[in-house]
Amino acid sequence: MDNKYKKIYTGGTEAALKVIPGHFATNHAHINYYIDMTTLKSRTREAQEVAKVLVGMYLYNIVVDTIVCMEGTEVVGAFLAEELTRSGALSTNAHKTIYVVSPEFNNNSQIIFRDNLLPMIQGKNVIVLMASVTTGLTVNKAIESVQYYGGILQGVSSIFSAEDQVDGVPIRSVFGKKDLPDYEYHDYRHCPYCRAGKKLDALVNTFGYSSL
Repeated sequence: MDNKYKKIYTGGTEAALKVIPGHFATNHAHINYYIDMTTLKSRTREAQEVAKVLVGMYLYNIVVDTIVCMEGTEVVGAFLAEELTRSGALSTNAHKTIYVVSPEFNNNSQIIFRDNLLPMIQGKNVIVLMASVTTGLTVNKAIESVQYYGGILQGVSSIFSAEDQVDGVPIRSVFGKKDLPDYEYHDYRHCPYCRAGKKLDALVNTFGYSSL
């Protein structure tokens, strides 16, 4: 596999999205780009840049009590909470600040919140923060979990999204198909690259990739 990253830039930020073209398999689909979120999620300068772009996508006076961080986005989530607070976002929390939490997956791949986190979800105004949205399956699970535990969904944000909305819920993302127009994903049973005999380059997930 060619390990040379291609850097993608978008308006409003100096942070770059790093991608590698090829043939990759995720848990839900086959894709033609591996999108590396490592520095965007882990390096504070890039994470803060991402947060600043995301906060600009929300209306003023939005009520946000909790940010649910999926796929290792806790650093971005902390900066997003800070930027939302600075921009005047309201909170119903007694201490007038925002919770930043991460859920847990059980053995059935269902998203759960332990009892100690329930006060941060039940009756709270929640933003779900994703690293990437491709098929929408993971974000759907997150939305269903927040609503099951009594949270009030205020929005979904993502660093990259191939979709503008999932089941009627808008996805606010820093990067999207406008920045990577030839990005594709396919059901593994109907993957044109597999049909053409192109072997997989790697297995990928939110932690990274494993070359084959």
